Amino acid sequence: METGTQHVAKLEPFLLICKSAKGAAAAKLVQDATSAPGVFVFGELLEQPNVQELAGNEQHSRFFSLLQLFSYKTYQDYLQYKDSLPPLNNAQITKLKQLTLVSLAQDSRILPYDHLLRVLDMPTIRDLEDLIIDAIYLDIVRGKLDQRAQQLQVEYTMGRDLEPGKLEQLLVSLQNWASTTSAVLATLDEKLSQIAHRTSTSKQMKDAYEKQYQMTLKEVVDKQKEVRNVNKATNYNGPRTGLTAAGKAELDRERQRERQKRENEEKEREMTREKEKEKEDDNSMDVDEPVDAKGKGRKVPLGDSRQQQRKRNRP
Repeated sequence: METGTQHVAKLEPFLLICKSAKGAAAAKLVQDATSAPGVFVFGELLEQPNVQELAGNEQHSRFFSLLQLFSYKTYQDYLQYKDSLPPLNNAQITKLKQLTLVSLAQDSRILPYDHLLRVLDMPTIRDLEDLIIDAIYLDIVRGKLDQRAQQLQVEYTMGRDLEPGKLEQLLVSLQNWASTTSAVLATLDEKLSQIAHRTSTSKQMKDAYEKQYQMTLKEVVDKQKEVRNVNKATNYNGPRTGLTAAGKAELDRERQRERQKRENEEKEREMTREKEKEKEDDNSMDVDEPVDAKGKGRKVPLGDSRQQQRKRNRP
């Protein structure tokens, strides 16, 4: 069962009795309700017609003020208007201090011990901590006692009844909060849009850079392959396959240089042969010249030469 529903459920018996209680009975009902354990909301009881009649009864109007005190006022208000209120028993005083703690917790999430001691009129820190622990067990407030820092750290608190006239103030506060929240959300949306735009632009720039990088890398790799293929084509005379356009052009130029070199060598050999032939022709013309009548210049036949040699060698 939720906290608010639980407290309202504990008020139900008093609401049923209030339908038939008037005058002194209604005043006694208020006294019992404000003393009952676990009853911390009184708005519905305060709106009952029989209770509203107490405000116009001079004898019982103090009990109507008492119910107003427990509905939306604090222990400090009791001390201020104590003379115009009926006396409180210990259970009522403890409950009013616990309700005052709820009101303080609604205004601040950090409650120093020294402030609570003064407002709740507690004699010692031990008594104050006991009051807070009881309130936590009753689930009207939740938090942590920080004994080192001497403070109560509030995590949750129940809601109290609204004092007449405070509803309009609450609505204004809620409207201001809604406007502030809308402005904050609009600012956050704008920031998120800017971040999304920067992220998209950054991604596009990164993709463009990566694309350009890959293209440049491919060009460098292709150029290196062309250089290696050209070097292989220059040093290797065997079959050549897989050359690029630049490699093929370089290979054609190399072949052209080789053909030119062979043609030059062939021309040089042709010129050498022509010179040798002319020299042979000149020698042939010298051998065939006619000799004089006495036989000068005529070569001796080989057989006669050998015979004359043998004659010279005889004793």
